[in-house]
Amino acid sequence: MSDVSRLHTVVCDMLGCEIPILLAGMGGVARSELAIAVARAGGFPTLGMVREPPQLIASEVAAYRSGSDRPFAVNLIPAATDRDLLTAQMETCLELGVTIFSFFWDVVPEAVARAKRAGCTVLHQVGTLECARDAEAAGADILIAQGVEAGGHVHGRTGTFTLGAALIGKTELPVVLSGGITTGTQFAEALELGACGIQCGTAFLATHEAFAHDYHKQRLIDASAEDTVLTDAFVLNWPAGAAVRVLNNSVTKALGPTLIGHDPSGIRHEIIAHDEGIPRLLQSTDSPLRTTTGELERMPLYAGMGVGTISEIGDAGDRLQQFCIGAIEALSAQPESIQSRRSIAWKS
Repeated sequence: MSDVSRLHTVVCDMLGCEIPILLAGMGGVARSELAIAVARAGGFPTLGMVREPPQLIASEVAAYRSGSDRPFAVNLIPAATDRDLLTAQMETCLELGVTIFSFFWDVVPEAVARAKRAGCTVLHQVGTLECARDAEAAGADILIAQGVEAGGHVHGRTGTFTLGAALIGKTELPVVLSGGITTGTQFAEALELGACGIQCGTAFLATHEAFAHDYHKQRLIDASAEDTVLTDAFVLNWPAGAAVRVLNNSVTKALGPTLIGHDPSGIRHEIIAHDEGIPRLLQSTDSPLRTTTGELERMPLYAGMGVGTISEIGDAGDRLQQFCIGAIEALSAQPESIQSRRSIAWKS
């Protein structure tokens, strides 16, 4: 696409990508195959290594590097990871030469400081202004503003564009928008707002390269925005009160109106599936992967509110290109004076 340079922002320079579209660090789903596809298409890839053992991190980093020499991030969740495991994860990443980390949930200053001491770039996904201030104070380089429309774990309760507008007005750090963004038009709207890019999960989950189970992918393309719910019923493995946006299933329907307020200590541990011999519990945060067998319908099927715009399982590279085409078309429809002003802002 000859006009792709129109989408260039400071985030591209900071992360070494051509297009400011970030692959969300979806745990279990965003592995090397998907990351390579996004990188080859010009976007920025993230390996979702939430609570994964160091051995898997090492093998996924190696697999990624066998298919791409472009920069990438490793996503970790310090606040939801055992301290010893987090230490081992970060040590492994640094030994492997990982130079970009993507963190999420409550800010753990020690984790940010550890990465910064090693000379790494830190992205921090936030859901509130308070968390954004904490991340900036800890030394984060880029803020990812996650709105309540996002699939998977949702940290705040403010809409993506509302939160993004508030952050852009209060920080000098580059801001990336995340949550419910599945079209090129929304990509353009994010840039028009002053954001330096977008981060996408659901749009890339519904691709051939994602490590999600085919059942999960099919449910995504069959769903509409009204089929998603926000609940903390799938909370085992995470801190109490951690809400997720998922597709409605038999578990959420059985809750009736009581979608929020579930105490993990009171949840009975019932094995409903296995993943390469590892048991998966009812109401855990584990979503079905390619390697999962069992009662997939009762597992959390993460999906953002933009899911209704996705009608087929496609290639990740093609999906990223569709984002770009749609954004360029939307931006080209603007008056020339606005185009010129925005171009200067994005590249500054």
